[in-house]
Amino acid sequence: MNIQEYFGRISYNKPHKDADLQSLTAIFQHHIQTIPFENLSMHCGEAIELDLQSIYNKIVRKKRGGWCLETNHLLFWALQELGYDVCILGANSYDPAEKGYTAEINHILLKVEVKGDSYIVDAGFGGAYQMWQPLLLISGKDQPQVPGIFHFMENDGTWYFEKVKRKHYIPEHSNNDFPDTPELGNIRKIYRFTLEPRHIDDFQELNAYLQVSPDNILRKKSICSLQTTKGVLALIGWTLTEMKYNHTEDMDLVNITTLTDEEVEKTLKDKFSIVLENKLVP
Repeated sequence: MNIQEYFGRISYNKPHKDADLQSLTAIFQHHIQTIPFENLSMHCGEAIELDLQSIYNKIVRKKRGGWCLETNHLLFWALQELGYDVCILGANSYDPAEKGYTAEINHILLKVEVKGDSYIVDAGFGGAYQMWQPLLLISGKDQPQVPGIFHFMENDGTWYFEKVKRKHYIPEHSNNDFPDTPELGNIRKIYRFTLEPRHIDDFQELNAYLQVSPDNILRKKSICSLQTTKGVLALIGWTLTEMKYNHTEDMDLVNITTLTDEEVEKTLKDKFSIVLENKLVP
């Protein structure tokens, strides 16, 4: 495993000197704009392994993406190689349908220390709730980014990660004004976490469970999403969604297309740079 090969995978060719915030931000942005958040393996009959060599071969050499356990683990390795003080944390994601956080930890993220400050770095949430820059770990402070305004709230050692929602403009709909689940108010809860350091082996059971449990969203839907320079692309099943952030003030432009089986494969190649070895069943 070679850091220069990883840099080639994420199209990062700037000189890297110090383990500073500027380099962290640049590497992170290249990572999320070239490595899709995707769970296609389990919909192609492939097992997802958590050991670093398997993840490296899949994402760097085969130019695939991965879900949080894979893409954040790869980023953790890269940042360690570059001299960053980084640790893995575990989170409970928010389920809007259940209006609550999952009982079990089902997500990983990274905490990076830079010059005495703590930052949260998470390349594995995908979709419209994916941060674009490292976020300062501070409670109650709005941190605006291109995807929207993120913030953390801390209560008795538990941290809550949230995003202020924007309206969606969907051209093919006549009312043209699509707030994201307005009954939940203006804040979208994303996940909660503590600062207890974790090891990737703590998530082996979760990795196995998510691949076989029929109830979880990752088994129910084939997902591939990628951050672009202006927004996000997401292919869920046969539905391709292209979102452009802040198309007009406080409103994102959303285009939705339903694809045929043949178009799914072509779209994965053309828009996500993914060529699958086995047949995908969307």
